[in-house]
Amino acid sequence: MKLGVVFPQTEIGSDPTVIKDYAQTAEDLGYSYLLAYDHVLGVNPDRPGWDAPRPYTYQHPFHEVFVLFSHLAALTKNIEFVTGVLILPQRQTALVAKQAATVDTLSGGRLRLGVGIGWNEVEYEALGQNFRNRGKRIEEQVTLLRELWSKPLITFEGHNHTISDAGLNPLPVQRPIPIWFGGMADVVLQRIARLGDGWHTNTSPGPKLAEMIERLRGYLLEAGRSLDGFGIDGRISLNHFPQAEWVNQVEQWQQLGATHLAINTMKAGLGSPQEHIEAISRFKAEVDA
Repeated sequence: MKLGVVFPQTEIGSDPTVIKDYAQTAEDLGYSYLLAYDHVLGVNPDRPGWDAPRPYTYQHPFHEVFVLFSHLAALTKNIEFVTGVLILPQRQTALVAKQAATVDTLSGGRLRLGVGIGWNEVEYEALGQNFRNRGKRIEEQVTLLRELWSKPLITFEGHNHTISDAGLNPLPVQRPIPIWFGGMADVVLQRIARLGDGWHTNTSPGPKLAEMIERLRGYLLEAGRSLDGFGIDGRISLNHFPQAEWVNQVEQWQQLGATHLAINTMKAGLGSPQEHIEAISRFKAEVDA
């Protein structure tokens, strides 16, 4: 099982030196990947019609993931970059293909693209995309991305996309770049089984997660696939699990068959970027002991 870190988007700040130190420390500690959450805009929670608490607002900073990864690609050698997850249907598909191919090229093939449909309708509106049909559109987007990454020229006619004898240059190192899905709804698990290379889940080990993995296994079999070679990427959040439980959590994820596991240090009461660096250092030392 590969260990990774969740880039502390909302708490690390904007100092380029600090961001460099965080990524290089994660790589030097032996973490296999760095995963970053994605948001383009934050909403004012006091606006009319915003009727439920949401995890992020306009007060939470987010570095744009492709720009961030391009920057970090020049500062690292081995660590993999993962979007966890990119809100794909609110973005133009051909542009995502170009951005991802560029990151993959500049990093020497170190990109894994996690995608999802998101929850922020205001963000979709601002980016000129339809929030209501995002689940249907993401399936066509994934198909198109793989075509664009694999061939110098394509002709594609879909429900939402038309490309007439055109292609990307340069193509990515990975052809195609791996695409993993986030989400927990049953319809999402079915979509993952048909189209995904892996699954991002934020659910902690327990009966609920075990049952979801079994359902996913069944949907994979229906699609003529199996869990062998299929990835499962879990999370350990420090705000839920103190140090005394870290090793046990890692063991539980291993027993469930997870292939990847990332530590999330956000919302854990850490007061500075340096404390985030110290936290991922403690975690690695604890689970490697």
